[in-house]
This record gives sequence, structure tokens and C-alpha cells, in this order.
Amino acid sequence: MFKGRINLFEVKIRSKITEHEVYVTLLLVIPLIFLFFISFLMGKYPISPQDVLTAFASKIFHVNSTLSPTATAVLFQVRLPRILAAMMVGAALSIAGASFQGLFRNPLVSSDKLGVSAGAGFGAALAIFFSASAMMIQFSAFVWGLVAVALTYSLGRSFKGVSILNLLLCGIAVETFFAALLSMTKYMADPGQLQSIVFWILGSLAKVTNQDVLLTSLPILVGTAILLIIRWRLNILSMGKEEAQTLGVNIKRLRAIIIVCCTVITASAVSICGIIAWVGLVIPHVARMIVGPDNKVLLPASVILGAFFLLLIDDVARTVTTMEIPLGVLTALIGAPFFLYLLKKTKYGWSR
Repeated sequence: MFKGRINLFEVKIRSKITEHEVYVTLLLVIPLIFLFFISFLMGKYPISPQDVLTAFASKIFHVNSTLSPTATAVLFQVRLPRILAAMMVGAALSIAGASFQGLFRNPLVSSDKLGVSAGAGFGAALAIFFSASAMMIQFSAFVWGLVAVALTYSLGRSFKGVSILNLLLCGIAVETFFAALLSMTKYMADPGQLQSIVFWILGSLAKVTNQDVLLTSLPILVGTAILLIIRWRLNILSMGKEEAQTLGVNIKRLRAIIIVCCTVITASAVSICGIIAWVGLVIPHVARMIVGPDNKVLLPASVILGAFFLLLIDDVARTVTTMEIPLGVLTALIGAPFFLYLLKKTKYGWSR
């Protein structure tokens, strides 16, 4: 045990972050801050940069603001929660995808492979079918997302231990099962309900409120913080099961912590915006190309890039046409070709 602790300390030292990686990660924050400010200027209601700065100054320093009540409502009741939600969801899906890829040692794994998204989609469709409130739709999506992963994990345990391959195969089966339930719900829904279900499944942040952001921020922030704290242990898992056990790592407990954190933050993100694919798959690859495979730097970089990517996509979705484009459509249109480009360009492969 004592030897294992010494080895863990040695591994921690060896995986020390270089100054270059720290600078690169910090440089990623600058475009995000710039886009955060620019996003307040986008929309059908015109608000100048000076008005945005004055409005925030009035909230922080209690100075007088000349902004009209309508502009103030647009800024703080419509655009602010939407911008925060886009950043939060993008960061959550990205770090969950990066963590799952490190855990399963597979670059094609994302957070929905354990059935989270399919379960959440069915939960939301079920609530819409019974004409539930917006709050209940989010709650149902969150609960059924957790139920799907719990079912995947329980089925995986029935095959003589919880192996990675068993979990993935059970996740595929559970995902297919809940996709079938979702299709059945859509078949039984009336035209109005069907339109709402399809719109929710395609993904949107149009109806996000400050209350939604507050309710979902706690599980996402807690789950993200835990993953960031234990991110260096993912490097040990990448060495293989025997090596990790030799170093004194409790494999089962570490896997359980990572799966629970990824599940909670993914279910929370999906509950407020619907199913948004490709973010958790593509963004970790982009981050890996920029900062390398060390999870100590890769996970923070994935958080920043994920927040930037989904905020940019949401800005495009709500401004490029008169009608809002579903986020899931845009992420698929951009994510699929970009992922193929990465596969072709990344000659060094996953092991770099």
C-alpha cells in the first residue's frame, strides 16, 4: 500500500504540466472572453457595446444606466441565460466526452454511449406527451437519463464483473431500447406534441431561463470540478489495468466516480437543451491536437473549447436566418465532416 502511494506520487510528478501547455490553455480563454462579449450584441433587438458595458457596470458597481427597460430585459432575461447555458452545456459535454475517451481508452466514445442521451430524450418526450410543464420536462429528462445509465451499469455487472467492453455493449443495447421507446412515444403523440418532441430532440436553448441555469449549474459545476480534480488519474488508467493496480489505484472506485460525474453533468446538460450530438466527440479531439494527450491539460482545454464551440454555434443558430436553426442540426453538419478531417489529419493516432 505504502509502495503504491509512493508510485502514485512519482507518476504525479512525472506528469507535471509544462509551461508551454499552461500558456496554450490560458490563450484559449481569450477568444472565449471575446465571444462572450460579442454574443450580447447579436440578436434582432439592437444593443450597442457601450450599452452592454454600462448595463453590467450598473449591476456590479451600482452606477446609473441609461438602458431602456426593454433592452435591460432582453440583455439579462433573454441573452444572458442563453449565453451562460450555451457555455455551460458545451463545457459539460466536452469534459464528459474527454473523460469517457480516457476511461475507455477509445477515441470514438462520447458521453451518450451509456444511454444517457437516449434515456433523457425518452424522458422529455414522455413528459411532453402528458402535457407536463417545462420544469417537469427537464426533470423527467434528467431522471430518465440517470435511469438509462443505472440500467447499463446493472446489466454490465451481470456479466462476471464490470468490464469496459461489457459496459459499452450494454450501453448500445440500452440506447437502442430507449430509442425504440422514444419512437413509440412519437408515434402515439398528436401533431402538436410531435412537433414539440422533435424540436426538443433536435436541441435548442431558445427557452432557457435564469432559473434553468441556476438549477442545472450546481450538478454540472460539481461534476466538472470532481473530474478536473482527479484528471491526472486518467493518465494512470491509460497505462492499463495491471499497471494502475500496481500503482495502488482503486480501479473500480475510480471508474464509478468518473461514470457518475459524466452521467450527472450530461443528463443535466441534456435536460435544458435537448440532445446535442458531436460536441463530446469532436471537441476532445481538437483539444488533444492543441495541448496533447495529457489529461491534466486536456480536460481544462476541453472545457474551454467546448464552451467556445457551443456558444459560437448558438450565435449562428439564432442570427443566420429569420427562423432559429436547431443546435443538433448545426453540430451534426459541422461535427461529422470535421471529425473525418481530424481522422485524416491526425496521422499520429490516439496514442500520441
